[in-house]
Amino acid sequence: MKGEKEIIIDDYARHVSPGKVELYRKYGLLLVPRKRNGCYLQDSEGKKYFNCHCNGGVFNLGHRNPAVIKALTKGLKTYDIGNHHLISEPKAMLARALADTLPRGLDQVVYGVSGGEAVDLAIKLARGVTGRSGIVSVRGGYHGHTGFALAAGDKKYREKFGPMAPGFSQVPFEDVDAMEKAVTKKTAAVILETIPATMGIVVAEKNYFRKVKEICRARGALLILDEVQTGFGRTGKLWGFEHFRVVPDIVVLGKGMSGGIYPMSATIFRNSLASFFKDDPFIHISTFGGSEVGCFTALETLNISREPAFLKNVKDMGTLLKIELGKLSRKYPRPGLSVRGLGLMMGLAFKDELTALFMLKLLFDRGIYLVYSGNDARVLQFLPPLIMKGKDAAYLLKRIESALQTVSG
Repeated sequence: MKGEKEIIIDDYARHVSPGKVELYRKYGLLLVPRKRNGCYLQDSEGKKYFNCHCNGGVFNLGHRNPAVIKALTKGLKTYDIGNHHLISEPKAMLARALADTLPRGLDQVVYGVSGGEAVDLAIKLARGVTGRSGIVSVRGGYHGHTGFALAAGDKKYREKFGPMAPGFSQVPFEDVDAMEKAVTKKTAAVILETIPATMGIVVAEKNYFRKVKEICRARGALLILDEVQTGFGRTGKLWGFEHFRVVPDIVVLGKGMSGGIYPMSATIFRNSLASFFKDDPFIHISTFGGSEVGCFTALETLNISREPAFLKNVKDMGTLLKIELGKLSRKYPRPGLSVRGLGLMMGLAFKDELTALFMLKLLFDRGIYLVYSGNDARVLQFLPPLIMKGKDAAYLLKRIESALQTVSG
């Protein structure tokens, strides 16, 4: 007789995603989370997993953060999803708070539900404002699975869906010469992730984004920075672009904005671009974007994430893990471990894809859940909750060392 977990898995395979179940069965990575709290997931059989993927940064504040749940409960006493046709106090309240944290002039907010939706709007806005169609992105980057966001990504994500919208091109990341050639008088915008996660958590040299901004300015194009994963403190600063001393024309937020409780995203742009929406304020709408009850969760998330003590903890934990993982890489050189990233947006890079996959499975068996980077399978994305403490680092390091020891044996 089948147990509860197998019944759930069978129903999921039958009605939701047979391919996903088949893949997880093949590699012994079946996880059906039920209880969740803080840094941990727990399956229906009681096994605990430390969440080091956090759904790409959705669970920056851990699972079921009590302060975020309290904010949602407070909002539900008066509000519901709201009506996008009407003026909204919660939307205005959150927009003002977001603008207060961003560089001066970057203060126009349009809400969405997902990062892909927010990227789509950023590209629509860039095209509408400039009257141009060209969009330049980088190979190995990722911006979502919806329309324009998909067109800005790699071929393998879009080729099965037929022709995409024209005008999109890609260049290598950090190749300033290639960017200079690609951005022309027909280019509406360049879109970049501040730290490309799917590429393998690659951190650019400190002047790269400023150089790209200068190229854009010289050609009359806009710079869009995708902060869907790097925003809300993941890198040790509230916004990832702060590390690079650059101010984008448009910034895209998502994932961590939700507090892990209510789906939220935002496209924020310079007030000099706001005139585009004045003639027809309904040229872009999102029925569920900026849900009024969701605004309360996002505002609480923002308030927590901007606290100096919170950001200091992210930096301290990131530094501690990098130092200790560096020691482990020297102690166990065979897997070729190297560590990259900023704050707690980290990548564990190994000598080849097979070693990375082996480590992924070994860590899963030891109660650590993470995933590999889709465009560089040698790199495991290491994104623990930003609320983690020293005892959590010790817990992770002990299990990582055990896995490295096995691979090295």
